[in-house]
Amino acid sequence: MVEPTRLPVVLRPCPACASGRFRASGKFRVNANHKLLDAWLLVLCTSCGDTAKLSVLERVHVRSVRPELLERLHDNDLGLIAELLQDPVVRHRNRVALDWAGAWRLNTGGSDHLDREVIDVSVRFAARIPVRPVRLIADGCALSRAEVERLLADGKLVSAVRLSGKLSGDFTFTLKR
Repeated sequence: MVEPTRLPVVLRPCPACASGRFRASGKFRVNANHKLLDAWLLVLCTSCGDTAKLSVLERVHVRSVRPELLERLHDNDLGLIAELLQDPVVRHRNRVALDWAGAWRLNTGGSDHLDREVIDVSVRFAARIPVRPVRLIADGCALSRAEVERLLADGKLVSAVRLSGKLSGDFTFTLKR
């Protein structure tokens, strides 16, 4: 299983310095103007510490916001931060991308599968983390990436999905040694 270990880095230009990397501060800012509500996720520049806001809610009528969501915003819920960072609508609205490098780990459930001739593996994602399947297979099967590429080219690594590029959804593969 592919599991997140921390929140991803937010990629966007910093207005105060030349950096383009932000980390989530763990806090929301909620502002009400009469019956309209705005909410932002605060992120901090990794170089200069400057604060930027990612828009979560813009000019939304207070009664249209679910009470549970409003409570989670006021409580600075870390689970909500993870959900919102993975939400494509929020990322598109704020024109940001995510860098998941070093923010996930592969839980293989042990190494007893490594000595078999044929291995059938089902990969599950605990969160929508885009990773390269070749890297996952190399990490999980204790192989080099070049060896995984060679097995793929030789037809000894087979999957119903394309193993080049990045995936963030569950998939299965068969490895023949």
